[in-house]
Amino acid sequence: MPERTYATPADGLPEQTQRTTDRAVFKTAYAVIPRGVMRSIVTSRLPHWHDARAWILARPLSGFAETFAQYIVEVAPGGGSQTPEPEPDAEGVVFVLAGRPRITLDGVAHTLRPGSYVFIGPKTSWTLENDGDVAACFQWIRKRYEYVAGIEAPASFVSHDDDVEPTAMPDCNNVWATTRFVDPDDLAHDMHVTIVTFQPGGVIPFSETHVMEHGLYVLEGKAVYQLNEDWVEVEAGDFMWLRAFCPQACYAAGPGPFRYLLYKDVNRHPSLSLSPSESNRHA
Repeated sequence: MPERTYATPADGLPEQTQRTTDRAVFKTAYAVIPRGVMRSIVTSRLPHWHDARAWILARPLSGFAETFAQYIVEVAPGGGSQTPEPEPDAEGVVFVLAGRPRITLDGVAHTLRPGSYVFIGPKTSWTLENDGDVAACFQWIRKRYEYVAGIEAPASFVSHDDDVEPTAMPDCNNVWATTRFVDPDDLAHDMHVTIVTFQPGGVIPFSETHVMEHGLYVLEGKAVYQLNEDWVEVEAGDFMWLRAFCPQACYAAGPGPFRYLLYKDVNRHPSLSLSPSESNRHA
């Protein structure tokens, strides 16, 4: 099987002659960060990471993302981190877009490739290094794990886009499918990060409106996506953030499949306080 390819940020800056307006949108209910504005001047360096830079796409912020942070991280050859995660109760997903980084989970090393999916459970000891000769690029999604009495926190694992059979959504003639790396009935998991695939002409045939917050990174293809009252055109390398209850729908325009990495928070009671729950601090 040919190695999959996924969108990554462009380097440098546009030409001075390029028009300054783009598809970037920031509204109360959603935001769109197009690939074209993910340039090197908006990257951050991360503590305890070396030869690495990050585009921070979402972070907990009043009126914006409330449950998660999402990055694109690029690690140069020889770069990486021995202490990548600053918060021990954070869980995370690393999804490799390019390169072959090596991740170690509680002492066990795994060499990754484009399409590799890594779930990192809370309190996991892990490292990430790029031993290759080209830059490694990956999505990194982080969430503070919500502990529940009587339910053990989930263990870390490594999978791949090619290793999980997509599940067709009902009543859609196989044009809409979801690659689920975690059993949706497993209550140990309080977030799902999946890959959604639409074949050309496939649609979300109604305006989904629900409590789950979303981060969507477009891996391949293009589509027209409903965000609240607007329809916006998105393509590979774009990022969308959707607030809880933001209506959404999709029409995949083609010519190829439209695929995106999707975050959502699941499987927990909503807190009845706007402040962090005491039960979420420690198991």
